[in-house]
Amino acid sequence: MSLQRRSKKRRERRRGIYLLPNLVTTASLFCGFYAVIAAIQGNFYQAAISILLAAVLDGLDGRIARMTQTTSAFGVQYDSLSDLIAFGLAPGIVVFLWALKPFGRFGWVAAFLYVVCGALRLARFNVQVGSVDPNYFVGLPIPAAATIVSTIILFVYQMGGIGSTGYLLILILIYFLSFLMVSNLSYPSFKGLKLAERRSFNVLVAGVLLFVLIALEPFVMLTIFVFGYVLSGPAVSLYLWKKKPVAEPVEKPV
Repeated sequence: MSLQRRSKKRRERRRGIYLLPNLVTTASLFCGFYAVIAAIQGNFYQAAISILLAAVLDGLDGRIARMTQTTSAFGVQYDSLSDLIAFGLAPGIVVFLWALKPFGRFGWVAAFLYVVCGALRLARFNVQVGSVDPNYFVGLPIPAAATIVSTIILFVYQMGGIGSTGYLLILILIYFLSFLMVSNLSYPSFKGLKLAERRSFNVLVAGVLLFVLIALEPFVMLTIFVFGYVLSGPAVSLYLWKKKPVAEPVEKPV
C-alpha cells in the first residue's frame, strides 16, 4: 500500500463517522432486537410492528445520508449488518416462535434457511454494487421478505387466527421466500422514482384513491402490496428477458 493511501485512510479514521444516518440505522437495529424480545414474551403483534418500523427506518437512513451528503463506507457496512439482524435473524426467530415451532425440525430448518439466505442476499448485494442495473434488485430484497413475514402476522391477527393448514402454508412460504432471496429474479428498486417531479392530474387522483383504500383497510392493502411485490419478480424478469435483443446467427463461409 502506498504512503499516500495510508495517509488518506488515517485522515478518514480521524474524521470520525456521520452521526445522523448511523443513528437512524441504530434505531432500525433496535427495532429488530426488540422484535425478538417481544416474540420471546409472546407479543407477536408488537414484534411484527417493530419489524415494519425497522423497514421504514431502513428506507430512510440511506436517503438521509444522500440528502445530507454524509454517505460513507462505514455507514454502508453498518447498514448491512443491521439489516441482517433486523430483517434476517429477527423475522426468523419471530416466525419460528409464532408458527413454525410445532413442525419440529422442519420448522427450525425453515427459520435458519431464511436467515442464511438473507445473509447470502446481503453479501451478494454488497459485491454487486456498481456492476448491476440500479433500477432493479437481483433477488428479493431482505427488507421486503421481512415485511412479508410481518404483514402475514398482522393479517392473521386481524382475521382472528388461522388453522393448522394455515400454519403449514406459512412454513411453505418461508422456504419460498428463502429461495426468492437468493434467486436471480429482478425486482424493481424504485430508486428512479421521483415524487417531486410534475405528474398528470390522473396520477394525483390515483394517489388519493390509493390513500383512501389504505385508510379503510390498512392490513388488507399492505398484504396486497407486499404479495404484489413478490409476484413482480417473475413478471419483471420475464419482461426483461423478452426485451433482450436476439443475437443473429453468424453465417459461416462455405
